Amino acid sequence: AQLASPEAFFNKPMWQRAGVLFAGVTMNFILGILLFAAVYSFMGIPTETDRVLIVEITENSPAKEAGIEKESVAKKIIFEDKEYTFETMDEFVEAVNGLKGKEIVLTLEKDGVEKEVTITPRENPPAGEGSLGVALSNIELVKFPWWQMPFRGAVVGVEEAISWGKEITGNLFSLVAGILTGKGVPKDVAGPVGIYQVSKEVYKFGWLAVLQFAGVLSVNLAILNVMPFPALDGGRIAFLGVERIIGKKKKNKIEGYVHTVGMIILLLLMVLITARDVFRLFT
Repeated sequence: AQLASPEAFFNKPMWQRAGVLFAGVTMNFILGILLFAAVYSFMGIPTETDRVLIVEITENSPAKEAGIEKESVAKKIIFEDKEYTFETMDEFVEAVNGLKGKEIVLTLEKDGVEKEVTITPRENPPAGEGSLGVALSNIELVKFPWWQMPFRGAVVGVEEAISWGKEITGNLFSLVAGILTGKGVPKDVAGPVGIYQVSKEVYKFGWLAVLQFAGVLSVNLAILNVMPFPALDGGRIAFLGVERIIGKKKKNKIEGYVHTVGMIILLLLMVLITARDVFRLFT
């Protein structure tokens, strides 16, 4: 009797049902954007600069031994009274690589204070570490006037959400491909227990990190829910297309069974992932 009512969801026009199904996905994605926007509004806007910023330092590297600190800006290199300046990371790397095995003086700046360190770039560094053992970036978090920050943060929030959306979509396809080809669930896929463990680690970095992690989870939920799999909103949206082809009456006969099977598969997958997460806690 309830389904016969004109107000029942399944009796609404197709476009209204599609709108309702898309609404949840859209709100999750928008929430992710807002969380990212809030983070960058406080932290600063990622901005490309003409400075070479040292963002990571490898253990047991020349940079570590020389006392170089993260967030230092490389200003110039001096070798045998010759001065090397650079405005890009490539120019810096080229200059350093040309002086491998030679003792150089590197001028750095941090918090407005310059200092010089003596360092010798390695001739045969470990793979992926580079001659100095540093990771570089030309992206810095820049603070603009307060009234601009929410708007600039929103723009970056959209870009961040789209970037994570692409990453998550690719991972979901890899997950499905792994299951279908018998490779199993990838190791980096986590369930509620795994997410809780990651959340505890993220919490140590402060509330901005927590907000950013929540944004990632929100985008993840949006992408997952829009996938055309039975029992998910994406699966229900797909059945609207089926309804257009075979008619509502025939579609209704099979839709419930398909969603039930889909829900069982999802629950089994969740149990499998959760069991693996719990096993990791004790290994």
